Amino acid sequence: MLTKLSVFLFVLAALLLLMACVKADRVRGWRESLNPSAPDIPDAAFVVARLALLGVAVGCVVTGVRGLGVEDASKWSDDELKSAVAGATAALDGSYTYGGPLDDGEPVDFDGEYTRTIEDEIAEHGGGDAPGDGVDAELTGTATADEARYRITASGSGTSFCMHVKRVHKGYIETVVPGLSGDDAVVKEPKYTFTVSSRAGEC
Repeated sequence: MLTKLSVFLFVLAALLLLMACVKADRVRGWRESLNPSAPDIPDAAFVVARLALLGVAVGCVVTGVRGLGVEDASKWSDDELKSAVAGATAALDGSYTYGGPLDDGEPVDFDGEYTRTIEDEIAEHGGGDAPGDGVDAELTGTATADEARYRITASGSGTSFCMHVKRVHKGYIETVVPGLSGDDAVVKEPKYTFTVSSRAGEC
């Protein structure tokens, strides 16, 4: 929408500049042919008119350029998305989390919390003029308790990426919890590491 408005403003600016370049004698000739009894137009009036036309033309150009800038900042380019996905993949790969002592093997919330994690990470790695939103991580296929694939897209970009996420059980951590009777208890919590990879194209 803003692009169309900017193009209209550029065309309007060009027409105004053409009008400002019309010679005074030609305007007087046109006016006399339409109304021979009309009083003559002074040269000062043409100067004022040209300045006004030039001012409006410059305003149209400035507004059009700003509109294109706003349009560009509100959409992802293919290169921006490619770079952001690569950065998010590197950041998520090797990340880890701990489970509670009673949820050993609990499935990952791939369709909720982890989806938001991916989208936020990609937006954070957008950089440049990339917007801070508009990223969509769509779960594809059937996710298991420890593995899922996502189709990554973003508004304005015509490309898509496939991100593969797998959770690997990396043993346990032990936490000593003091007991009320003086006997310490050892609580084991599972540690999970995520391996994340991505590639261009559909999953």
